[in-house]
Amino acid sequence: MAAGTLYTYPENWRAFKAQIAAQYSGARLKVASSAPAFTFGQTNRTPAFLNNFPLGKVPAFQGDDGFCLFESNAIAHYLSNEALRGSSPQTQSQVLQWVSFADAEIIPPASTWVFPTLGIMQFNKQATEQAKEEVKKVLSVLNHHLNTRTFLVGERVSLADISVACSMIWLFKQVLEPSFRQPFPNVTRWFQTCVNQPQFKTVLGEVKLCDKMAQFDPKKFSDMQPKKDTPPKKDTPPKKEKAGKEAGKPQEKKDKKKKEEKEAAPAEEEMDECEAALASEPKTKDPFAHLPKSAFVMDEFKRKYSNEDTLTVAVPHFWEHFDKEGYSIWYGEYKFPEELTMTFMSCNLIMGMFQRLDKLRKNGFASVILFGGNNDSSISGIWIFRGQDLAFTLSDDWQIDYESYAWRKLDPDSDETKTMVKEYFAWEGEFKHVGKPFSQGKCFK
Repeated sequence: MAAGTLYTYPENWRAFKAQIAAQYSGARLKVASSAPAFTFGQTNRTPAFLNNFPLGKVPAFQGDDGFCLFESNAIAHYLSNEALRGSSPQTQSQVLQWVSFADAEIIPPASTWVFPTLGIMQFNKQATEQAKEEVKKVLSVLNHHLNTRTFLVGERVSLADISVACSMIWLFKQVLEPSFRQPFPNVTRWFQTCVNQPQFKTVLGEVKLCDKMAQFDPKKFSDMQPKKDTPPKKDTPPKKEKAGKEAGKPQEKKDKKKKEEKEAAPAEEEMDECEAALASEPKTKDPFAHLPKSAFVMDEFKRKYSNEDTLTVAVPHFWEHFDKEGYSIWYGEYKFPEELTMTFMSCNLIMGMFQRLDKLRKNGFASVILFGGNNDSSISGIWIFRGQDLAFTLSDDWQIDYESYAWRKLDPDSDETKTMVKEYFAWEGEFKHVGKPFSQGKCFK
């Protein structure tokens, strides 16, 4: 079974393909999309990263065994199983057909139409109208194909559905309003069927179809452009240069020097259009901005936990530096253990929650454990948050999963809490409150 790390930035639809494929196949996939593990525009320009991925683009995959891949379709294919790829040469070829269809027929017109509405591309009326017609043609092809089919290839979700659905996410979220979708009911039905599969929802969360077609906003586009140097005021007289035949030479030397410096400077790595779209989205307000600064350095503890012995170094460090006024400790237990079936699916449930909480990593830590075996398991864990409130309530983005758990705030001074922190951090102990043997542990850090 494949296992490794996917490097990307948050909300990268190309990375979604690999993440969803891993949800179906059970591949063990860690997602590095934020500091300190990965910072887009910095980490992917380092010599170490470029040594493995020469283009410096993401998503990029590095297996636990050192195997490296770039290009999202190749990564998604590698992380898939036979059911997703196709079990015969015929079905494999059909899957490849639709994956190629997404790249060649959907992405170009979708980009031309959608990106101006996001403010990262200048609007061109002629190009946009042509893109709309091309999208209609694509939807017609899909609608006809899906007239007698639930999925694109065979009777179940395949990599074809994953690739095509991910390529259409921005279309459905931004511009395919109800009146535009109306002639293509099979496509809308198929898309909603896909994105509401548990494996899709684990990665995508809720996908809301747009109610009104987004339009180009000149002000938004202007605000997103690189800021230029402010020109001198009109009433500021220009500096006088020395008279005579040498008057022009100093300026010529300056211009020549600037030109040489510009030529010598390394070219900035250009983001592709999807990367630019997401990287340029306005930053949301920090939900923890109102809290006073704490002496407990979460990143320092995480380094101890990741690199040194848990019982002899990490746990003592935690209690020595823990700030009970600035942070709180919570116990969370999954409410519906009767719904847990295969252990790999339960682990995917945990990792899916972690992925959707990516922006909480800076101010949170968790050690969550799956107890028991197939069709007889439970999930519970210890969570550390900045502040005294349950952190999930501070942001709408963090509320997808938390209501499926029962939460209890722990007293950091109690013996019960110290025992639970020790056992859950170390993934060993009696776990008297559980009643099932340890199976697997997962960390949110």
